[in-house]
Amino acid sequence: MHPSLARKMMEISIKTGGCVKVDLKAMDERLNIALCGVSNTRTLENFRMLSSLFKMRSNPPSLVASTLLIPGYVDENEVGAIARFIAELNPDIPYSLLAFHPNFLMRDLPSTCRKHAELARDAALAEGLTRVKVCNLHLLTDAY
Repeated sequence: MHPSLARKMMEISIKTGGCVKVDLKAMDERLNIALCGVSNTRTLENFRMLSSLFKMRSNPPSLVASTLLIPGYVDENEVGAIARFIAELNPDIPYSLLAFHPNFLMRDLPSTCRKHAELARDAALAEGLTRVKVCNLHLLTDAY
C-alpha cells in the first residue's frame, strides 16, 4: 500500500475510534516472498510510519499487528524477530498471534498446535511486548 494511503487510514482510525490491523507475515524477506509472493519491505516501512502515530491514541489501540502461526514456516524465532521489530517502535502496540487452519492453498499443513502457540507467545513477550494475545484458540490442536 502506498504510504500516503496508510497514513490516511490511520488518521481516520484515530478520529473514529477504529484501528488499522497490519498482518506481519514474516521478518525474513525470503520467507515473506515464499508466503505472499512479494517483499515485506513496504509493509515494514508502513508499519514503522504508522507506529509513530500510535501514541496519538493508544486506548483503544489505533494500530495492531498480527501474525499467522503457519506450522513449518512461522515459528517462535520468526515471531521473536517480528516482536523485536514492534518493540523497538513501541512495546505497547498490541500483537495478535493467529492460529492457522489449513484452507485454500495450504491444505497439506496441520492446524497450529498449542505448544507452537505458547512458544510464539513466550518469544513475543521475551522481546518486551506488553500486549500479546493468542487468537483463534478454538483452532489449536495437539497435532505435532
